[in-house]
Amino acid sequence: MHRELTGRSFVNTAQFNRVARVVTSKITELLYAQVLVTNRDNVVVASSEFNQIGKIFNRIERQENNYLRVPLHLKTEVGEVIVEKPFNCEAISPRLAKVLVELVINQATVLNHRPNQQALKNQFIYDLLHGQIVDETEILRQAKLLGLNLSPPRAVILIDAADYVIKPSGDNSEKVKIERYRRTQLVIGSIVSFFHLPNDTICADLGGGEVAVLKASDTKNLGSWAENEKNAVSLSALWANLTALKRAGNALLMRLRSDTGAAISIGIGRYHPGLLGLARSYQDARMALSLGHRFNGHDRVYCLDLLGMAAFVGVADEQTKVELATHLLSPLDCEPELLKTVETFFENNCSPSATAKQLSIHRNTLNYRLDKLASLTGLDPRHFDDAVQIRLALLLRQLQLN
Repeated sequence: MHRELTGRSFVNTAQFNRVARVVTSKITELLYAQVLVTNRDNVVVASSEFNQIGKIFNRIERQENNYLRVPLHLKTEVGEVIVEKPFNCEAISPRLAKVLVELVINQATVLNHRPNQQALKNQFIYDLLHGQIVDETEILRQAKLLGLNLSPPRAVILIDAADYVIKPSGDNSEKVKIERYRRTQLVIGSIVSFFHLPNDTICADLGGGEVAVLKASDTKNLGSWAENEKNAVSLSALWANLTALKRAGNALLMRLRSDTGAAISIGIGRYHPGLLGLARSYQDARMALSLGHRFNGHDRVYCLDLLGMAAFVGVADEQTKVELATHLLSPLDCEPELLKTVETFFENNCSPSATAKQLSIHRNTLNYRLDKLASLTGLDPRHFDDAVQIRLALLLRQLQLN
């Protein structure tokens, strides 16, 4: 029995030391800093300074260089990861640095026997969002193997950090690839920190500076962002909780700007039912980003219902345009008088006097109705761009009804 325990202890120590080396290498690469790992006896078992390995760590002597200290646990072994002050000029907040260290530790310990698990997860989510897996049973099987919970209703938040991750350069050397990986991990670390590592959030690197967040989109998992959400009770609606998702997206953009100092854009996808709906949500987010970049530039949050006429012109899928039209006009579903008023307004070439005369109402009454319509929909038919959107929405909805 004693020999068996000794054997187990030896195996645990060997695994701890192996994980310590992986953690040291990755964190040094990400933070450009001296990193070392000590065991329970305060002996350095891994270090970016090879001459330190095997020595007793002198905390007092090197205290002024300590930038960050994070515990490391693996089975029965315990230790500490010590990160000293970065030696390059790129400043990273201690908060974000701590998140990155914890991410690396988690990956190195949880994936100790499965070193390619993170890459497999990224590939699975890439295939899922691009519609390359269409069998729901297979999706659930792979998700279970990868430890991903796809049971909550989810929408896609797509982060485009290409301007930060991939700087204009024809160089494709190994050094450049390492720097791109490092910057991608910084973005992911910032996202994980923002969402406080909740179980409802799945984050994956899609490559090319794109990071996808599969955010649980029910009211419970949207927390404070869903406060006063009018559509919170109806998850069957494609646009349910979208306001809360946009609030989360805007708050996330502020965090990413702060942590990276770069122009980053975010696309918000709608919730679509079922596991295959994640691919449609991704397409929503991808289309919103593409059109938003084309018409309004980078460093903003985009969603289909915020793009104005660009959505009706730029979206190729007719069903999506019909759904957008229905969404824009939905506040008028219980306002037949306002619908009749705006339709008459368009029939009379947006002439207030002609419209009031045809409806047999006073001009002030007409203005009151148009003001109410603008308040409900956010679109004022007396303004050209808004009038075009309302008119297109009315036509598309009529096509659907016919």
